[in-house]
Amino acid sequence: MNADGWLEDTRASYDTVAASYADQVRKLLEETPDERAVLALFADLVHTSGGGPVADVGCGPGRITAHLRELGVDAFGIDLSPGMIEVARRDHPGLRFEVGSMTDLDLADGSMAGLIAWYSLIHVPDDEIGSVFSHFQRVLRPGGPLLLSFHVGDESQLKTQGYGGHPMKVYVHRRRPCQMTAWLNEAGFTVEAGRTLSSAESTLGGILLARRRPGPP
Repeated sequence: MNADGWLEDTRASYDTVAASYADQVRKLLEETPDERAVLALFADLVHTSGGGPVADVGCGPGRITAHLRELGVDAFGIDLSPGMIEVARRDHPGLRFEVGSMTDLDLADGSMAGLIAWYSLIHVPDDEIGSVFSHFQRVLRPGGPLLLSFHVGDESQLKTQGYGGHPMKVYVHRRRPCQMTAWLNEAGFTVEAGRTLSSAESTLGGILLARRRPGPP
């Protein structure tokens, strides 16, 4: 699986399902109090570290971006799918959303007070994760918090249909928290907290909170 291939498949798939996906996930945070608590903790960490811009990478229809804004965070969204960005701008007028890829973040070095990737790493192949985390490390300020959520497991499955029955072509990768932690350590992050949970988001989801270490990885 080459980089261009999986990126193109992911973009096309989410362009196709953008509206249906937004309808299905719009109210999920109302059903996930534990996840709301994690997002509130992340917001507090951003505030106590001095505040500043926070990128919601792989923002989809923008619901997490909007929730962080309600918590007083200067959050904006980035997504690979132009269709998702169109829906995000429609549903959350006045907030900032832009098309971009986590494999090549168009953000200045050290410019972000925080980063969040909320179930948005699930289609990234293993051999691309290190590059993605290197971009996260590059754009975050030293000490800046990084919040990740992901599906827990060992297998990868091809998803050919979803969200309203529309066709998709994406691999869904499930990972162990210990593997994610190892990748983060290699990229220059220190994992400070982690947990697994079952919710409307995931049958078994993992959440890791890390900080960018000072200096190079």
